[in-house]
Amino acid sequence: MILTMSLPMLPPELSSSPLRAVPHQRVDGAARLVYRGDADGRTRLADLYQRAPCRVLFPDVDAGQPPQAVMLTTSGGLTGGDRLSLQIEAGAGCTLTATTQAAEKLYRALPGDAPTRIDIGLRVGDGAWAEWLAQETILFDRSQLRRSLSADVAGSGRLLAVESLVFGRTAMGERYDSGTLHDAWRIRCDGRLMWADTLRLGGDVAAARAQPFGFGTAHACATLVYVGADASALLAPLRERLAVLGGGVAATCIERVLIVRVLADDAPAMRAAVRIAAGALRAMAGGLPVRLPKVWDC
Repeated sequence: MILTMSLPMLPPELSSSPLRAVPHQRVDGAARLVYRGDADGRTRLADLYQRAPCRVLFPDVDAGQPPQAVMLTTSGGLTGGDRLSLQIEAGAGCTLTATTQAAEKLYRALPGDAPTRIDIGLRVGDGAWAEWLAQETILFDRSQLRRSLSADVAGSGRLLAVESLVFGRTAMGERYDSGTLHDAWRIRCDGRLMWADTLRLGGDVAAARAQPFGFGTAHACATLVYVGADASALLAPLRERLAVLGGGVAATCIERVLIVRVLADDAPAMRAAVRIAAGALRAMAGGLPVRLPKVWDC
């Protein structure tokens, strides 16, 4: 026996209508943290705001380590049109460390997508010590990233900030040959612009990176910035500690801003250099342990 089934006819206005494209879902996350010192001189979280996919964790810390805030995104990576905004304020006399749970992945953007936007704002009050120790951002081929880090540090405040980039995971055979990257730093001391820096890549990224005055054979890079009144005094001893890393690391100082640049053949080598440089700076300038937050070992 043969069974047949007839389907109802669609109304003419639907059957003749073209299929409409469904817009891709994009994220618009944000997190804001404000720390204040209490009457006993301890650093306390005074205000917290978070909007998905941004989340903040507050793990227990080892003795001698400042209170930690660990940033994460629950979206599993970012792509074209996604936006994140992170704002961190350390009030007068506070000591704190903000870091990220893992490396952030930037996937390829679809044609017509806006760049992924990541905006980081840091404010450091008088007598405060603040750290922004972000783990690396991995750029997949055809990704588009527009990232900014702006910091305003008070006269007696101190800041240690780290950002790094990986041009494709070499262990996975991945390459970052095309896409768009706009990575900007703005450092102010008491409202006065002290250091501005922008890295921009676009179009044929592979050719631009291969230039001798660009990245050469490097597949990863990092920038570390220390802001403090003692920055110039720390330059010479820091260079001594970085000498073991060879020619891929260099340091300089502009008034109260000490800058370290890292170029490496792969992500592990870059991370090792960042650990040494950041660990040395937090020990010499802040009297803190050389070891970075535990999430860096996960």
